[in-house]
Amino acid sequence: MAWCGLDFGTSNSTLGLADGNAARLAPLEGDEVTLPSALFFDAETDEPVFGREAIAAYVEGNEGRLMRSLKSALGSELIEEETRLQGRKIRFEEAIGLLLGRMKLKGEAAAGTRLDSVVQGRPVHFVDDDESADRDAEDMLADILRQTGFRQVSFQYEPIAAALHYESTLAGEELAVIADIGGGTSDFSVVRLDPSRAGRGDRADDILATDGVRVGGTDIDRLASLASIMPELGYGHVVRDDGLKSPVGLYHDFATWATINFLYTPSVLTSVGDMKRAARDPIPFERMETALVQRLGHWLALRSEAAKIQLSEVKDTRIDLGRIEPGLGVWLDRGQLGRAIDRSIERVGDTLSRCVAMAGTRPERIDSLVLTGGSALLPMVRDALARRLPDARLVDADHFGAIGLGLALEARRRYG
Repeated sequence: MAWCGLDFGTSNSTLGLADGNAARLAPLEGDEVTLPSALFFDAETDEPVFGREAIAAYVEGNEGRLMRSLKSALGSELIEEETRLQGRKIRFEEAIGLLLGRMKLKGEAAAGTRLDSVVQGRPVHFVDDDESADRDAEDMLADILRQTGFRQVSFQYEPIAAALHYESTLAGEELAVIADIGGGTSDFSVVRLDPSRAGRGDRADDILATDGVRVGGTDIDRLASLASIMPELGYGHVVRDDGLKSPVGLYHDFATWATINFLYTPSVLTSVGDMKRAARDPIPFERMETALVQRLGHWLALRSEAAKIQLSEVKDTRIDLGRIEPGLGVWLDRGQLGRAIDRSIERVGDTLSRCVAMAGTRPERIDSLVLTGGSALLPMVRDALARRLPDARLVDADHFGAIGLGLALEARRRYG
């Protein structure tokens, strides 16, 4: 028998399986245990492809539509929106169901049995400061999971799941802060960990506090794009003699994964054409026209994401924009990115500090700061969090697998 834990992430997803001995991640795309949370609907076949294959189909220029960052629609008005495909419209809810159904099938193939019960990971807050919208988001996700064939559905906070996985590696007791800096949210838990307590059915007394904020890797992608790419397309440029600048909302939407597809309309193209004719410098708006006509929004977002990832290892990087204009490119360095995301990262750090205070403890009493999630690899994020807990040992968990593995362990406890 196998038990299943599903980490449906904004950027990447995993599915954990636990049997009587251990937990493992199911291969979801070839031998890869992570699946980029992306779908591409091919215009010729009208059939979806998933993950890396979806992104590759889009990048290679196949006719169709890419959908990514689907999780961010939960709890927002976007979940009710439709995006037009070749011959029909599809809602975000339906797209999420297709992706989760694909993961379920791959998990069943790896487990060699049907998966009827799942512990689904969830952020501490799907939506900041709106309990009703947060409940609606969880309820909708539960409905989608049941529609894919799961008969039993329950939830666990993602940082708690990461804590359970980390606990399985310990030899003794620790007071830990688990920091999950994911694609859409940053979530924290203060947890008392002890492998001798791992088998207890009720660990509520060991969870001292949880908190989160809706800031994550896709926000960093957007801010990086606004700081480097979007000015080449007219962002911040004057479009009238009286000094009026180009509309901020247009470029924020074009730099945001979940809203890009809504800009491919005649009215938006007309608006950009009007700005081109009125602007002192029409060239940036000509580039924006090209990006809209050729539907390069997601390609630009991929360029921004890749630059962000590269800046985890190098101090600066060139972003190639040659598909818009031959030879066009911009440089982005850590200093620029740090300034662009400083306010957002400060909110993340404030949330960590608030979570420690909610736990009724002091920063110097925290033994370890355990980092998971892809955005926790960014030096400026790591430094901001470490400054809040200067005496804690910095621990890197499995940045992309810890939550799925922990959810599988929790599924075994609940359903086994």
